[in-house]
Amino acid sequence: MSGRPGRARWGTIVAMQTDVLDAPPRVIPPLVSALRADLLAAPYTIAATEDLYGPLAVAALRRENPVPARRVLRGRTDPLAVLLSVLTLGAAVPRPLIDAALPSLGAEGALELGILVPASDGEGGADADAADGESLLRAAIDLSPYSAQDDAGEIDWWIASDLSEIATGRPLRGEHVLGVGGASLTLARITPRDAVGSVLDLGCGGGIQALHAARHARRVVATDLSERALAVAAFNAALNAEEGAAPIELRHGSLLEPVAGETFDLVVSNPPFVITPRDTALAHDRTAGAEGSWTYRDGGRAGDTLLAELLGALPSHLAPGGRAVMLGNWEVPDGEATDAHPRAWLDPALEDGVDAWVILRETEDPAQYAETWGRDGGVTDRDPRWQDMQEAWLDDFAARGVEGLGFGYLLLRRPERGTAPRPGILRSEEATGTGSGTLSSHLTASLAMIDVLAGIDDDALAASRPVRAADVVERRHLTPGAWDPTLIELVQGAGLARAVRADQLLAATVGALDGTLTLGQTVSAVCALTDTDPDQARETLFPQIRELVTTGMLSL
Repeated sequence: MSGRPGRARWGTIVAMQTDVLDAPPRVIPPLVSALRADLLAAPYTIAATEDLYGPLAVAALRRENPVPARRVLRGRTDPLAVLLSVLTLGAAVPRPLIDAALPSLGAEGALELGILVPASDGEGGADADAADGESLLRAAIDLSPYSAQDDAGEIDWWIASDLSEIATGRPLRGEHVLGVGGASLTLARITPRDAVGSVLDLGCGGGIQALHAARHARRVVATDLSERALAVAAFNAALNAEEGAAPIELRHGSLLEPVAGETFDLVVSNPPFVITPRDTALAHDRTAGAEGSWTYRDGGRAGDTLLAELLGALPSHLAPGGRAVMLGNWEVPDGEATDAHPRAWLDPALEDGVDAWVILRETEDPAQYAETWGRDGGVTDRDPRWQDMQEAWLDDFAARGVEGLGFGYLLLRRPERGTAPRPGILRSEEATGTGSGTLSSHLTASLAMIDVLAGIDDDALAASRPVRAADVVERRHLTPGAWDPTLIELVQGAGLARAVRADQLLAATVGALDGTLTLGQTVSAVCALTDTDPDQARETLFPQIRELVTTGMLSL
């Protein structure tokens, strides 16, 4: 069909669907192959989609406003427009348009796969006009294009999930399988992509992390408590199968139960960390499931105890040299440090010789948190349940004296076999910035450097030849007309874009570290120029140098 706008016999109208989720898609290999061929031919990709929509509609969709996108698609009958309308925006469309948009699969194949279902009477609204005798079809799932890049090259996939609020016009159901959201993208960006033997995707949802892992691992296991999520993950794995990628083994169960006794080289997890009160106004509402929660995000425990349970058990599943990369929320009790909870949870890991790194990325007060996650479930301040839901959240936090909620990254690493046994090292910091470059490489290198520095005493450090990273610059703040700076900062352009306060001694030392001299020789030279006692300088400088090496601002 022509890609030009023309008169269509259907409207881009949200399908008014029932309270019951449609069955998840099925894996029927010949039909999945036909679907893949049609999506490639459309072409159903991020680049083509953004080109069709234009910047205004793309920006509006990111704000969950579908109106500009629907205006762009109105009247178009080309395959890309039809697929976007039905698979992402909730339109009910005549069967002949589906046959034309999916010529290899056809409408019958789409129905058999379970990605489309017949629209019932009234679905699609008055503007969904079909010719006499034409049946209307609507999406049973969301199927969206996805693009990324990793060490293996460019990625163009299609990710199935349950239909969003944009498509359904109603709050999410308790068993909703989430698509690729902000948390999923964050986790994918911070996960190391070097070749490994085995990967565990814990709480896999629709399987996006497992798909990424299959490109750089020989074996991938993905687990989830939701059988619906596993069915969607199986469909995504089949649709996006790549030559040379590892097979993905899907297992049903809670947290680490499905992998009891097994170890992995890499564990990646976006666990259900959202802290939701167990006794809410939605406790018996079908909108939020039997327990008033959403399986994809809520852990089903009081407070943040699910994350505590997970971090307590995880170290025993790390092989020598194994790493874990997780996202998490934790409570900040009144009067306590922002990292008090994760520090306490990680004590068993440290006793087991595992190094840990807590990176706090942002904090919210209890009211902000309740608003964020209430809206995430599709309940807004216009909903009659909003007031009771917010009250329940605030009461729950007040009962435990919670003054804030932290969100961040939790990284673990077990040292390689053969290194001298030692207690684990805990690093904790608040880092809200993001610089240039690949964040996963930066975090991986820093986590490994914690182990390296643990084996280097100060004499060995003095004999090393650290080199200042190319992205590190010095920033000086001066009062107008003054010669001496009131503040000196060493600023990192890559990684987490840290800014480290420095005195003249540290700034001069870092400025001279180009690999020509050893650290000891450099410090001696700087002390001679500044009339500083070398022993005192070494005592002050060496812990600072270790910190700069750990964060990648210096390299050994």
